[in-house]
Amino acid sequence: MTPGRKPSMGQPTGSEAGERAYAAIIAKARALVPRLRERAARTEELRHLPPETEKDLHDGGLFRMLQPARIGGAELDYVALVDCAELLGQADASVAWNLANLASHHWMLGMFEQKAQDLVWGRDPDALIASSFIFPAGRATRVEGGYQLRGSWPFSSGVASCEWNMLASVVYSEDEADGIEYRIFLLPKGDYKVLDTWNVAGLRGTGSCDVEVRDAFVPDHMTVAVGELAGGPTPGSEINPNPLYALPVFSLFPYVLSGVALGNAQACLDDYIEVTRHRISTYNRAKLSDFQSTQIKIAEASAKIDAARLIMRSACLDAMEDARCGHIPDMAAKTRYRRDGSFSVNLCTDAVSMLFAASGARGLFTSGVLQRQFRDAHAINSHLAFNFDAAGTNYGRVALGLPSENLTL
Repeated sequence: MTPGRKPSMGQPTGSEAGERAYAAIIAKARALVPRLRERAARTEELRHLPPETEKDLHDGGLFRMLQPARIGGAELDYVALVDCAELLGQADASVAWNLANLASHHWMLGMFEQKAQDLVWGRDPDALIASSFIFPAGRATRVEGGYQLRGSWPFSSGVASCEWNMLASVVYSEDEADGIEYRIFLLPKGDYKVLDTWNVAGLRGTGSCDVEVRDAFVPDHMTVAVGELAGGPTPGSEINPNPLYALPVFSLFPYVLSGVALGNAQACLDDYIEVTRHRISTYNRAKLSDFQSTQIKIAEASAKIDAARLIMRSACLDAMEDARCGHIPDMAAKTRYRRDGSFSVNLCTDAVSMLFAASGARGLFTSGVLQRQFRDAHAINSHLAFNFDAAGTNYGRVALGLPSENLTL
């Protein structure tokens, strides 16, 4: 931990049972960090998580941190996703990315109709669910009893280990007056094909391959409209009354993965400090720790990371408090969540880039972790949820009285 930084984890539920469950999950995540660090190079080589890593995550109950308690999940507050991802991200961003992604899908399934929940969790409460929320990638049409779906979706993280997939699509109607609708469709793995496309520079271990659906029928109970996930009661609220399942999904979308950037940046800073303490300049044999420029870089990077953590956690805690009070956020609040999510991750990326540059040629060696942290930081930041131009523009539009351009909010 960086000197002077105080841990900021915790979920203020007011429930002793909730606090104990949160503490247990955090302890299990923290205990995994050393072994995940040891496996990081192999995870990159495999381009997916090693079986023993997935087993560790299952055994610790980490995938089920947001799953309803009635199914045996921990049903923690949303901020737990950020906190666990930060811890695992300090070991390996790819592991943290897949953990956060797949854990969030148990949360989202809790908002579907009971019939969908019973089908998935009735077969296996540990079943993993992948996703791709690229709406234009799919084409759905309404038919009797459901929808016909086809398309090709990129970036389905961890898909090879999953029994199900949540795929986003536009629903087209023959009647132009009906316009288009955004929906999420839940399919068993037999209804889609996984394409081995994940050959990339960063987040190499996530196995975020493409998936293809030729022509699948999806019954009504296995789909949910994006408008039903905009905040307030959802189709699953009757059996899952916890405010967790009334949060605005796509407004809070950045925080599913923002903790990964945070953990990766914190590890980069901690590693940089440890190496620099003992490093001697190649040219004049001076101690790098005596350089004022080195000291300032550490101060600036740590300030960016600490600020990012405060922003991320504040957004999640505020959203949960609103949900407990039955308050549905307005568009100004929703665009602020998106703005802050992207801004905080950009702070983390800036910190890593600064430390990578300050490391000089030593940071290039594949025997060290800094080059991987740099690649992973920029891979994380390439996610659309962290594009500040898009999030910032939409926030500014709404602040100026113009309509939101993000149709998922």
